[in-house]
Amino acid sequence: MSLFKRIHGLFAKHEPLPAERSILTVGPGDVVEVSLVTYQVTGRIQNVSRNAVMLTLQDGQQIRYLYIEEREQVVYQLYSAIDGRLDFDDGVPTTIEMDGVYYNLEEHYSGHVTAQGKTPFSSSGEQHIWQFQSDQRHLLRIEWQDGRFMLYEGEFVLSADVQVLRGT
Repeated sequence: MSLFKRIHGLFAKHEPLPAERSILTVGPGDVVEVSLVTYQVTGRIQNVSRNAVMLTLQDGQQIRYLYIEEREQVVYQLYSAIDGRLDFDDGVPTTIEMDGVYYNLEEHYSGHVTAQGKTPFSSSGEQHIWQFQSDQRHLLRIEWQDGRFMLYEGEFVLSADVQVLRGT
């Protein structure tokens, strides 16, 4: 190797390393593992005003939802949709009883969301969220957007139980 090529190699610009994939950037087409179950990500809803996403996960015929929010630490919650309806005349109450379990309102917020892929709400827009928790740490989530309610029940997931296996 000549001296000129060596000097040129010192001053040549090298390609930057690819940015490391964050769990908050996962989207449709990616594969994640949650609590030793492998899912394909088929949809993603991102709340623009919060550092949070709700991923639609599919494993065969089973569809689950992984809520991820980055606060002091990253919080993971795994949900399943509940079939049913709401019979509230005066809005969403602060305490809900379902199947003998009492859920207390932990947080209510709203914000603009963007949707990608297959999601419960197929369009972007203003969304209202009510998050409930029982004394046994069971979770209940209610979402409202465009005149439609979605209900979910779920549980907290340890951060060590969530892995991004393959990204697009």
